[in-house]
Amino acid sequence: MTRQTVLNATHRALGAKMVDFGGWDMPLNYGSQIEEHHAVRRDAGMFDVSHMTVVDLTGANVRPLLRKLLANSVDKLKTPGKALYSCMLNADGGVIDDLIVYYLAEDFFRVVVNAATRDKDLAWIAAQAQPFGVAVRERADLAMIAVQGPNARAKVFGLLSPEARAGAEKLGKFVACEGDGLFIARTGYTGEDGFEIMVPETQAVALWNRLKDAGVAPAGLGARDTLRLEAGMNLYGQDMDETVTPYEAGLAWTVALDEGRDFIGRPALEREKAQGSKRAMVGLVMDEKGVLRHGQKVLTARGEGEILSGTFSPTLGKAIAFARIPAGDPGAVRVDIRGREVPVRIVKYPFVRDGRPCEGI
Repeated sequence: MTRQTVLNATHRALGAKMVDFGGWDMPLNYGSQIEEHHAVRRDAGMFDVSHMTVVDLTGANVRPLLRKLLANSVDKLKTPGKALYSCMLNADGGVIDDLIVYYLAEDFFRVVVNAATRDKDLAWIAAQAQPFGVAVRERADLAMIAVQGPNARAKVFGLLSPEARAGAEKLGKFVACEGDGLFIARTGYTGEDGFEIMVPETQAVALWNRLKDAGVAPAGLGARDTLRLEAGMNLYGQDMDETVTPYEAGLAWTVALDEGRDFIGRPALEREKAQGSKRAMVGLVMDEKGVLRHGQKVLTARGEGEILSGTFSPTLGKAIAFARIPAGDPGAVRVDIRGREVPVRIVKYPFVRDGRPCEGI
């Protein structure tokens, strides 16, 4: 049965086109996906991300648990509120999920995992936590609204009490604080500045409406996908899964092979690093007219690859994609679009930063 967030009726009242996303009834758009995309790039937009799963981990051994559970090093987290992006791996180095972990106290960390992987993530975390005596609590009582864009922070500040505003204004990127009963994190999935705000479910509709009245545009999954791809951010289940390692997903920067830490999947990653990855994830730009889509064949001098995520970029006015191809010099690269081999360029992503095309795009 499809699940609904507390904002479901609010989306429908706004005329949203609703779709099934990972078992959740979610808004695809509220009219124009392109306009929603531009609103985030140029001003401020908001997304209902209450389908994401918030998990609180408590106990004396939370840090030792996370040192084993995550490929990135939780020892980087020393200041309350600081966040870390990491992959959670299986023994073969495959990505079970990518997540954000917040350090709140030495015996209290908060983790946010993806909606579609909720059940397997909770089971995996609980199984690993049991020997450490760590309590695992899903926070189904919290909703989450992401407010993103160059003017997003200012519009949120205007809704906060002086005390909460003072705390939120001091936040560096990838840091969170609490105020006015909200958990305010300077994180996001669009490449723009802004906040992801956890709010008690009972207050979520009121916060959404206040943000809307402040000029923050509602935006759906369609714009969220084009924004995150422009920003060079992976989508779990499409750009990576349990058969793909962080090295093959362009996420080597999230792997910390720090001395003395035996995390799950480390031996497999060490072997891959020593021998070299057989596959690589690259960014593609197509200068000809057309759209790059998931599943299309990518033809290289080293063999075939495939498009993972592909879309028409509203900011760039051309098609962009992530592709996984054989490692090594690819030579001239083409994409098979309905039997026609169309030339594409391999580029370094992100494709867009601060609302503008990156160099070489």
